[in-house]
Amino acid sequence: MVSKTDDIQASVPNCNVNTVDLAEGETPDHQETKAPNKDPCVCGHSASTVVMNGGGAHYHSEEESKQDGGGDTDGVEDSNEQEVIVIQDTGFTVKIQAPGTEPFDLQVSPQEMVQEIHQVLMDREDTCHRTCFSLQLDGNVLDNFAELKSIEGLQEGSLLKVVEEPYTVREARIHVRHIRDLLKSLDPSDAYNGVDCNSLSFLSVFTDGDLGDSGKRKKKGSDLEQIDCTPPEHILPGSKERPLVPLQPQNKDWKPMQCLKVLTMSGWNPPPGNRKMHGDLMYLYMVTVEERHISITASTRGFYLNQSTTYTFNPKPANPSFLSHSLVELLSQISPAFKKNFTVLQKTRVQRHPFERIATPFQVYSWTAPQVDHTMDCVRAEDAYTSRLGYEEHIPGQTRDWNEELQTTRELARKNLPERLLRERAIFKVHSDFAAAATRGSMAVIDGNVMAINPGEETRMQMFIWNNIFFSLGFDVRDHYRELGGDAAAHAAPTNDLNGVRAYGAVDVEGLYTLGTVVVDYRGYRVTAQSIIPGILEREQEQSVIYGSIDFGKTVVSHGKYLELLERTSRPLKVQRHNVLNEKDESVELCSSVECKGIIGNDGRHYILDLLRTFPPDLNFLPVEGEELSPESVRQGFPRQHRHRLACLRQELIEAFVEHRYLLFMKMAALQLMQQKANKDSKMATLTENNSPEAAVPALLSTENPDASAKSSETSTETLTDGKSDAVQIETTSTTDAPQPAATEATTTEAAPKAEQTTETDIPSAAATTMTASQATPTEDNVVPTVTTNGPLVPVATVIQNGECESPLEGKAEDSIPGLAQAKELAESLAAEDGSGIDPKSREVVLNACKAVGSISNTSFDIRFNPDIFSPGVRFPEDSVDDIQKQKQLLKDAAAFLVSCQIPSLVKDCLDHSALPMDGATLTEALHQRGINVRYLGNVLEFVDKTPAKAQLEHFYRIGISELITRCAKHIFKTYLQTMYSISQGVELSALSAAVSHFLNCFLSSFPDAVAHLPPDELVSRRKNRKRRNRVPGGGDNTAWASLTPSELWKNIVSEAQSYYNFTLHSENADQVVEKYGLQKITLLREISIKAGIQILIKEYNFDSRHKPAFTEEDILNIFPVVKHVNPKASDAFHFFQSGQAKVQQGYLKEGCELINEALNLFNNVYGAMHVEICACLRLLARLNYIMGDHHEALSNQQKAVLMSERVLGVEHPNTIQEYMHLALYCFANGQLSTALKLLYRARYLMLMVCGEDHPEMALLDSNIGLVLHGVMEYDLSLRFLENALAINSKYHGPRSLKVALSHHLVARVYESKAEFRSALQHEKEGYTIYKNQVGEAHEKTKESSEYLKYLTQQAVALQRTMNEIYKNGSNASIMPLKFTAPSMASVLEQLNIINGIIFIPLSQKDLENLKAEVQRRQQLQESGKSMEELTVDGPLELEDKIPMDVNVD
Repeated sequence: MVSKTDDIQASVPNCNVNTVDLAEGETPDHQETKAPNKDPCVCGHSASTVVMNGGGAHYHSEEESKQDGGGDTDGVEDSNEQEVIVIQDTGFTVKIQAPGTEPFDLQVSPQEMVQEIHQVLMDREDTCHRTCFSLQLDGNVLDNFAELKSIEGLQEGSLLKVVEEPYTVREARIHVRHIRDLLKSLDPSDAYNGVDCNSLSFLSVFTDGDLGDSGKRKKKGSDLEQIDCTPPEHILPGSKERPLVPLQPQNKDWKPMQCLKVLTMSGWNPPPGNRKMHGDLMYLYMVTVEERHISITASTRGFYLNQSTTYTFNPKPANPSFLSHSLVELLSQISPAFKKNFTVLQKTRVQRHPFERIATPFQVYSWTAPQVDHTMDCVRAEDAYTSRLGYEEHIPGQTRDWNEELQTTRELARKNLPERLLRERAIFKVHSDFAAAATRGSMAVIDGNVMAINPGEETRMQMFIWNNIFFSLGFDVRDHYRELGGDAAAHAAPTNDLNGVRAYGAVDVEGLYTLGTVVVDYRGYRVTAQSIIPGILEREQEQSVIYGSIDFGKTVVSHGKYLELLERTSRPLKVQRHNVLNEKDESVELCSSVECKGIIGNDGRHYILDLLRTFPPDLNFLPVEGEELSPESVRQGFPRQHRHRLACLRQELIEAFVEHRYLLFMKMAALQLMQQKANKDSKMATLTENNSPEAAVPALLSTENPDASAKSSETSTETLTDGKSDAVQIETTSTTDAPQPAATEATTTEAAPKAEQTTETDIPSAAATTMTASQATPTEDNVVPTVTTNGPLVPVATVIQNGECESPLEGKAEDSIPGLAQAKELAESLAAEDGSGIDPKSREVVLNACKAVGSISNTSFDIRFNPDIFSPGVRFPEDSVDDIQKQKQLLKDAAAFLVSCQIPSLVKDCLDHSALPMDGATLTEALHQRGINVRYLGNVLEFVDKTPAKAQLEHFYRIGISELITRCAKHIFKTYLQTMYSISQGVELSALSAAVSHFLNCFLSSFPDAVAHLPPDELVSRRKNRKRRNRVPGGGDNTAWASLTPSELWKNIVSEAQSYYNFTLHSENADQVVEKYGLQKITLLREISIKAGIQILIKEYNFDSRHKPAFTEEDILNIFPVVKHVNPKASDAFHFFQSGQAKVQQGYLKEGCELINEALNLFNNVYGAMHVEICACLRLLARLNYIMGDHHEALSNQQKAVLMSERVLGVEHPNTIQEYMHLALYCFANGQLSTALKLLYRARYLMLMVCGEDHPEMALLDSNIGLVLHGVMEYDLSLRFLENALAINSKYHGPRSLKVALSHHLVARVYESKAEFRSALQHEKEGYTIYKNQVGEAHEKTKESSEYLKYLTQQAVALQRTMNEIYKNGSNASIMPLKFTAPSMASVLEQLNIINGIIFIPLSQKDLENLKAEVQRRQQLQESGKSMEELTVDGPLELEDKIPMDVNVD
């Protein structure tokens, strides 16, 4: 389906011109032309608000009126505001008249192309079977690629006629493909097999179709009795059972009615010459459901029956021939079953939510799948054997020139918003197509389907070209990496290189080009796929490299133009310009590492490649003779020998480190200024004493023991959060993946002084007033980009999470360091002028501070790294000795910073639950966000182990251990597969499934002597012997894998953990590990499958049987590639999103909502309808809708967020689990109780599977479930969940936490409903005590609790009286009726809101003002530091129940 590779046109104002199942082969070449012409429309609609099944009527008309005001973009540059308004054109309605159907109305937008109306028609239920037609207005054919606004006479109410056109061979093929796609549109097999960007979604199984409609339907009869609330046994708290089958429930739509038995190309193709003269284009062969075998001719006039059979060719028309313009019309006449089933199928298809069928931008693979029937499919067969990617055959000029496409999109204009949107959309589109092609090619290479360009060499050395992409294997070819660690280095280099490509791509300097790069791990091999520099294959590498070195620094060359281009990246990437010596001992200037090569292609573009050392080396893993690391590193056992010498620091670490140093710089300057003031007489003496660099750095940098680092002295790094807003205002900033367009103008060094002057005037005043306010207001976002001279950046907020070592102080930083404001002013004026107007003493202050923090400039703060330090083979000139010494010290400090600051900061974040990893992927993400490489995992775990609060980190420790074990197992599995078969000889692939199942048995099964089942040879033995004789020597014994035993595998895992992670595992087999660390085998199976790309059959596995192995070869369904690629970002959308978040956090909900709606449109414009960031956007939007009282809209947006999360991240990704919980809350608020429960049960099942029951997030989930069950009067069940939540909260938040008090209160309420007042009193007393101790007697929570205690006591007394009465008088007792009230839905909802961090407070205007001021004060302590990446882990607005940030004004 072309929608798989085609751009889904996003956000067309109010028309349903969103392509979903696009027409087959509606060629991507038109898409290439489409991107530049089509003005994206930025009105208030995401692609999803479009009605897919026609009628043109919108189902969100009120949304239009709401959102057309989206131009109000507070907090984003004014210019944007103008641009946004400019491109909002109003839509209009046209009538469409298709043959055989009634005319219908269609909403269109002036920016659309005629092409898009075609695609809507090919998706509509009543016109979907037409592909070959033109649209005519008053008898004139409309040009497919014309924009509607350019067509004369087209206006509101015009009638467009659909006119059938004659077929060509190409059109006929497109038609057959499209019909085939319609026939299998409900079939999930593509999603299970991971093809065509299909992926799974199960939400509709739990909501019974679309939530929007069912909401109204179900409310009528929502009598509580109807709801069956009992969860399956395995979901109840305490259950040890972890079934796998419920992970992929069967969707009833997926057993589609069969319309045809066989549809395939006939063996009589292509038509002979004489028949071509009669208009025959091709022949099809079909078998109908009624078992009728028919032969069909596709001719220029349409399709008809011919008289051929399987063995005789007779192309004459049969009688009757049923000539029809579409295959569907023809088949409907021949086969009644086809007619009936096809109609039903299309009805079902268009009823599905569009998000269930739109293609995702990158392929998502599922690690489990049912046994899917393999059906006959001519299109699939044809695609498999064409060397091109599905649609290239429709593109003029055949294969795509990937390099040209990737580079041309980069060169598109980017001066204003519409241009940037077009550019980013084109970049994103080409990248996702390139990733798909590269993945397909890599698999073909490993499967042995591609001929090497150097076939004579041994397999590991071979290189391949397929589809204009160059492929190389991750082995050390020609001892290139011999000094760096051989194959281990060759394996690590591609990912380092990819990180470099990512970093340079994010800086996005005009005129500097990188290669399209994708790294694919498949069947134990690593393949790097790169686009090809024009002309590079015709010449020797020595001739082409004009910058850098091809032999790791022995010979080095430089080039003026490259220096100029790289100079622009040096500041954002913190790379220092430096000199190295070449083979003739001449000094050569570089602005990157020596390996970075510059090649000018035949197209005249300046390319850089081999960016594997973009970031400086990690000295903790690079022992160098004669070099001492800092004491913090040494204490933790560094430096350690690593597998290779390419261990680099991450970009996030460099950012955090520079940020940290900036703060030190400001403090030192401030302290000195104060001293100058204080002792004017002896100032010189004190300055030289206290502030010599040697004295200062240790004093300010020592965060030796972690506890101290967490509490830290006030003068150390306490002001980190405050420093943020100013970090921007001098020259350093944080760059992450999303470049700010406004900043790029200021990146060039020439622009630097200018930018600083402009800001000089407005900053000191801001600095003198509180820094907190300046950071909190998003209007500051306008300042941020223009101020910076350090290249593109994400607004400052992002850095907070990245690396503070200390808990931010509640108080204002200025109180502790009075001179900070002056210091800032001073630093700015120094940077802005050339320093002439400043007195020498002040200049000395800055000089001292610069020296102390290792700045490369003496007049301003500027830290950069030299990536060539400690590179073997690189020599530096004599005159730079001091500089090199400084750089070495800086590297040691950065390595120490990682160990002494970043790791403790991560653990602290986990302790206060601002980081909540649930599985390996989210743990890795948490590490990476703080700049910690996964190779430090052992250290992180040791650190947790020694933390006094270890019990509260148990979940983190467990996830860490399981990540460590599965990563070790993955390393072993890789070599295990490599011993099995070599690419060129394709040895013994027949045993692959047996080998994988044997490995999994050794890894997880309790069966002690897992013996490999050598599969019975399916082939005749005579053939087999001949095959053995011809085997190429060096293939190795292919049954070596079979000798692996569980104990040997676990020995290897233990030694791998020791050697790679320096972590001691105590275990000899799976059972011991599970027992000792509290792991789950199902979790380990999920982690290893995802990491190694294994797909297993979904069924219940008995891991614990001691009599037979858990897996057989039939259980291994597939091996998928694991793909790493660049993720291009939508920068403008991202800024709108951040400004929106900032607004929301200041309490400006409406403005925030508008900004986030705007962000949603821009995201849709760049990414199409499906993307992780759109998911975060929808979730926040839903939360805002909910807070502002629009529950129905909240439900609709959250439904999209859930579907998107399932499709883009995976059905059991931790993010998806969170989305399910939010959706359940909105369902409950909409009165859909049973749906809310089903969703919560689903979330609990997924969570049990992903991380088990013992996790802080489980407490929130169980409180939700308990509350909903309480609401439907299932008291006993409710108690089970709430008491479990109470236990988990007590464990992870400490028995005195407010969360625990709330848990006690919830349990007490259920006991009250059961009339068990004694238990209720006991729990409420506990809660009351906590409130009293934590917030004092006067606090409203304490008062509420005390009131409730009184009420309970009265109820208890009343009950006791009644009981006494009964005992005394027996059956004659006159009993007062007792009031047992079922909880009201409103009270349940109120409690649900509280536990989910949403608090509604009726406020007066004055309270509101005070609240806003308070929120601003707390701003940086709270959420503003959440970066986009983190959003995908935590809800964007996960507010503590202590801070009433979501406000509803009465």
